[in-house]
Amino acid sequence: MELFKSLEARTKLFTNPFKHFEINQPLTENAIEEIAKADVVDPKKKNLIYDGTRALDGGEGTFREGIKDGGKAKKLRCYVTKENAAQFPHLTNFIEELRSPSVYKKIGTLIEKDLSNSFVRLEIICDREGFWLKPHCDIKEKLMSSIVFINPHNESENLGTDFYDNKLIKVKTVPYKHNYGYFFTSGPNSWHGMEKKEIKKERRCIQINYVTFETDWKVQ
Repeated sequence: MELFKSLEARTKLFTNPFKHFEINQPLTENAIEEIAKADVVDPKKKNLIYDGTRALDGGEGTFREGIKDGGKAKKLRCYVTKENAAQFPHLTNFIEELRSPSVYKKIGTLIEKDLSNSFVRLEIICDREGFWLKPHCDIKEKLMSSIVFINPHNESENLGTDFYDNKLIKVKTVPYKHNYGYFFTSGPNSWHGMEKKEIKKERRCIQINYVTFETDWKVQ
C-alpha cells in the first residue's frame, strides 16, 4: 500500500494559486519500471502536431464538459484497461489501490469530493520535444486530477506542471522530480499547463483521474 503510505505521511497541502496537494514516492519501483518501458506512440510519427492540448483537439481551456470522443489523439493514448492489464501488473495493482475504500475515501476527504460512485482512469504518458500544454482547467467529469512524474533520464525539474492564477500568470511549477506528483479537484479556478520548454529525451508520467464516466475500474 505504497500510495496509502504516501497519502498518510508524504503529502503536503498548498493553497496558492488554488488548493492542491503534492505527493512524494507513491509508486513502487516495479510500477516505475512499467511506466518507463511502456510503448507510447509519438504523435509526430502519425502526422499529429502538439497543439497545447493533451487530446490534440484544440479544445478551449475553461472549466467545461468533456469531449466524449477523446479527440484526435485518442487511439495513441496509453490507458491501462482490463484488456492490457496483463502488460502492466504493477500499475494494475496501483489501480486496485486507488479503487480501495481506504484510498479513495482518504483522497475524497482531502479534496472534499465524494468519490464513492466514481471510476478510476490511468494513462501512461510520454511527452517528447515540442510538447506543451496551454493553461486550462480540467473537464467537469474529472473529480480528481493527478500527475505522478518519473524522471529516469535526469531531465530538468523545470519540466513539471505550471500552475496559474485567475489572470493566467504563472505562480509555481510543480517540480518534475522522480516518483513525485500532485493532485487536486478540477474547478473553474484550477488553471494549469506546461509552457514550452526543452525536453531532451522524454517526459514520462502517469495521469490519474477519478471520473464520473464509466471506465473498466469502478471504485469498490
